[in-house]
Amino acid sequence: MNGNRFGRLFQFTTYGESHGDAMGVTVSGCPAGVELDEERIQRDLDRRKPGQSMITTSRGEPDEVTINSGMQDGYTTGTPIGMVIQNKDARSGKYEPFVTAPRPSHGDYTYSAKFGTRNWGGGGRSSARETVNWVAAGAVAKAVLDQSDHDVQIKAHVNRIGDIEAPELSFEQLLEHSEENEVRCADPETAEEMREAIDRYQEEGDSIGGSVYFEARGVPRGLGAPRFDSFPARLGQAMFSIPATTGVEYGQGREASAVRGIDRNEDWTFDDGSHEEVVSDEGDPVPVGNDHGGLQGGITTGEPIYGEVTWHAPTSIPKTQRTVDWESGEEKEIQVVGRHDPSLPPRAVPVVEAMLYCTVLDFMLLGGRINPDRLDGRPGEYDTDYHPSSPRSDPEDAATSAETVDDDN
Repeated sequence: MNGNRFGRLFQFTTYGESHGDAMGVTVSGCPAGVELDEERIQRDLDRRKPGQSMITTSRGEPDEVTINSGMQDGYTTGTPIGMVIQNKDARSGKYEPFVTAPRPSHGDYTYSAKFGTRNWGGGGRSSARETVNWVAAGAVAKAVLDQSDHDVQIKAHVNRIGDIEAPELSFEQLLEHSEENEVRCADPETAEEMREAIDRYQEEGDSIGGSVYFEARGVPRGLGAPRFDSFPARLGQAMFSIPATTGVEYGQGREASAVRGIDRNEDWTFDDGSHEEVVSDEGDPVPVGNDHGGLQGGITTGEPIYGEVTWHAPTSIPKTQRTVDWESGEEKEIQVVGRHDPSLPPRAVPVVEAMLYCTVLDFMLLGGRINPDRLDGRPGEYDTDYHPSSPRSDPEDAATSAETVDDDN
């Protein structure tokens, strides 16, 4: 199976199945000199993990991450960072009825048809559990950006569940309120309505779709290349990779189809110091307005990048459905029982943020805004604050410094 790697310079490659022994990710292209530890990564994993509330799957996974490589004395070394998250609460027995009888609207049949086999426990590789790896990689990307010379901030929240939609909110409101409730909607009143709707669908043995609004600020202008490596092209790939995604928009999105050119086009002016949300200097040309979502010609403008990702309703529901068993030749009525999310957006918020962090950092490295070798941007300098000290630097050990060293190969 191909397609397990994301990124050009900042790359992550993942492995693991929903009910396998473990999930894992290798991050390549992270510059040296970034302060990083498991606790920092764990904070984001805890936001994504199952069992957080009654509106998520009850699967009891602690999602505890272990860093196996790429670190020395609390700093990244520039070598691949290997991370593992063990699966602790897999129960594959409930999936045995579907080994040769595919669940409606899942990847069961397509995986079997492509490979002639599949890991069927919990959906195997097609399960959204695999996004735990992405969030771990995103936490690394976030650490790089947070410690760089650039003030990049990324936030997302659930803006729609079914036909319940949140009002337009400021970026500050997203930062302040999106983590205050189980739905991860930054508007408290709308969050309560969404929660009641999700509860209702769950009680009926059904599920419901929704969407997540995202915004990135502090992204400098000039990132991205025309056509296949444009910023929106790579952004679309990142978001469409998330399981159950049915739509990705930026700026005005689909509403742009009903807007005349004269109304959508942004006039230009000079920055007079009042455009605090734009990465620009006073006197620089800046667009008036931002209906294009911070992207023009596939390249960043320095304005906030914003958009929306939409998910269909989760396909694992206990309502009676029909399938066929290709081994027995029977038509069957089935119920998909188990531990599943009744709506995906609440747990998708940290996944969206992670993929946006990885996309932004990859473009920053490609564009030379961050040195891909080392965060301090001091090529050739070996005596750094983060280089390990010699264990024999103590004067008392000087007499023994000529000992033979065995190389463990």
